Amino acid sequence: MSDNKDYMARLSRARRRRKRRVEPLRIAVAAGVLVLVLGGAGFFLFSKGKGKTTEVSETQEVSPTEETTPAPEPETEPTLSPEEEAEIERTNQVQAVLDSYTNLGFIQVEGYLNVREAPGNGKIIGKLEQNSACEVLEESGEWLHITSGGIDGYIHGQYVTRGEEAIEAARPYVIPRAVVLADKLNIRSEPVTDAANVVGQVLKNERYAIYGAVEGWIQIEDGYISADYVEVRYALNEAKKLDLVAMAIDMYDNLVISKVDNYLNIREEPKSDGKIIGKMTSKAAGEILETLDGWYKIKSGKITGYISADPQYTATGQAAKDIAMQEAALMAIVNTDMLNVRTEPTTDASIWTQISKEERYHVLEQLDGWVQIELDTEDSDKAYIATRDNNVEVRYALAEAIKFSPVEEAAQAAASLRSKLVNYALQFVGNRYVWGGTSLTNGVDCSGFTMQVMRQFGVSLPHYSGSQAQMGKAVNSSQMRPGDLVFYANSGGTVNHVAIYIGNGQIVHAASSRSGIKISPWNYRTPKTIRNMLGD
Repeated sequence: MSDNKDYMARLSRARRRRKRRVEPLRIAVAAGVLVLVLGGAGFFLFSKGKGKTTEVSETQEVSPTEETTPAPEPETEPTLSPEEEAEIERTNQVQAVLDSYTNLGFIQVEGYLNVREAPGNGKIIGKLEQNSACEVLEESGEWLHITSGGIDGYIHGQYVTRGEEAIEAARPYVIPRAVVLADKLNIRSEPVTDAANVVGQVLKNERYAIYGAVEGWIQIEDGYISADYVEVRYALNEAKKLDLVAMAIDMYDNLVISKVDNYLNIREEPKSDGKIIGKMTSKAAGEILETLDGWYKIKSGKITGYISADPQYTATGQAAKDIAMQEAALMAIVNTDMLNVRTEPTTDASIWTQISKEERYHVLEQLDGWVQIELDTEDSDKAYIATRDNNVEVRYALAEAIKFSPVEEAAQAAASLRSKLVNYALQFVGNRYVWGGTSLTNGVDCSGFTMQVMRQFGVSLPHYSGSQAQMGKAVNSSQMRPGDLVFYANSGGTVNHVAIYIGNGQIVHAASSRSGIKISPWNYRTPKTIRNMLGD
């Protein structure tokens, strides 16, 4: 601490010395000009402090004291080091940023704070992350009317620091940032322009901390953005617009939408017998990278491959955008391997399951610091996940491709009972979910789905997931094989959902009225138990 005080004192003295050194120079230059211009029998002295002019004659007598008093020796000023000069410049720029706010509000909340169109439960139009700034326009009860990042809206005042406290809290966060100038700018995994390396987008007025730079590119936390479309300057972080439906669609430069009722195969090569490496769900979106004879090379989610260009299977251009406008939904996109789910929007509530980053979850309600998500229709518990620590992104999005390969067993290949069971179940993907339903074509619930599939292979099960979980033989995740049933529980530990394991880390299940029969990662939520029903 003493070293820091010494440094600050030395810096303050340096600033004063600098000021004294500059001011006499200005006066000396001014006096020289006066002498050169006036000359002659008399000259004028200007009293800077009082604004007076006094004439002095050449013949005016000078007292002995004035004649013999030597002029003071000029003070020898030490030269400022480059580090001190840089620190002065940085301090000035930081202060200029803070001074640019008339009534600074500084956000101090875990995760982010919703910006709403109106006080209370108004429509959410943006978000302010922790340690971001806003201009407070007026107070309205517990709510503040603010502007930030080009957004005009309302935030809850509980999480906003004001006045001198806000200025001092914000000071360390005034750093060089890349301020986006373009309406939309791609984030790329590498500092090179390539349609296949786009990993996201940033929007106009958004501000990003700079992690590095290479020629023509600036590195931010999520990748690289072009330096041609940003302004680098000292700034505080400000609000970001909520990614609305149109923004979700704008993420695609050459959009393609799957028009099939269930799944569209993505193949490793552009040929009909090419290896299947993924599937696009009905109305899923992708980016067309290249158009070939009868095929599109696309990137959807984490999958890059080939799909049929037949217009009965795919939509492009305005037709694709029209479908996307209807299908885009508010989703929670998990950025960490597993994320805790709680029954209440508080860390005091117990953790009752975990969810995977491989799945996108529909958002039912947004709260400050939390969102309620949909897991399965049969869950009586509400499911909440925290949005702090950047572990989850909440935005409007389209469904994208999932990784998938047909079940293969080296010893018996397609002849195996398990392969046949899985392939039979997969033909119903995309069909309806109906509570209490038992029709694989007209609608089933989760246990109705497993009951009817297993019946085709000689296994009789009751129409209740909790009862099914008592049957067969328990196996662990390292032992499970395609055709085994995976069970999930509510917060009380009671089994209330079931799925069929199809291999490659995936399940097929009747998920919800919104999703129907779908494919998910086997650990899209924490399993309760896994059962071998086939007895082999």
